[in-house]
Amino acid sequence: MGRQKQWVVKLSDDERQQLTDMTRKGVHSARVMTRARLLLLSDQGLLDQDVAKRQGVNAATVASIRRKYVEGGLQAALYEKARPKQPPKLNAQQTAILIAEVCSSPDGREKWTMQLLADRLVTLGVVDRISDETVRRTLKKTRSNRGKFKVGVSPR
Repeated sequence: MGRQKQWVVKLSDDERQQLTDMTRKGVHSARVMTRARLLLLSDQGLLDQDVAKRQGVNAATVASIRRKYVEGGLQAALYEKARPKQPPKLNAQQTAILIAEVCSSPDGREKWTMQLLADRLVTLGVVDRISDETVRRTLKKTRSNRGKFKVGVSPR
């Protein structure tokens, strides 16, 4: 005999109807639709493994969604909480310094590499440490082209 489920999903008629409508009309994200289906199948008393197999997810995912439903209700089970965003590594002033460096020519080289720029920002004391990937992402956001093309002139 198996052990008793800790988080039992018992949907109200209203919730069941809401989830059924959601799964029939594909206006929600695939993740939300999958969670709705997991709740509907769990409500039928199926085992986590069976629900997981039918929906192509892990049994732990089914258990997690059931727990979220029991602890926080339908909204908590269907939608994720907003995650706090990490502040940008470079502020506006530091980004301006980076762009100024990109526009200058590197010592003894033809053009800047991301690692050279990262090292230069540390040397200048702009930041304590920074990765070449952060430099790349910052330049991509500012659409800086590192002097490869002449700005505003299109080739004929």
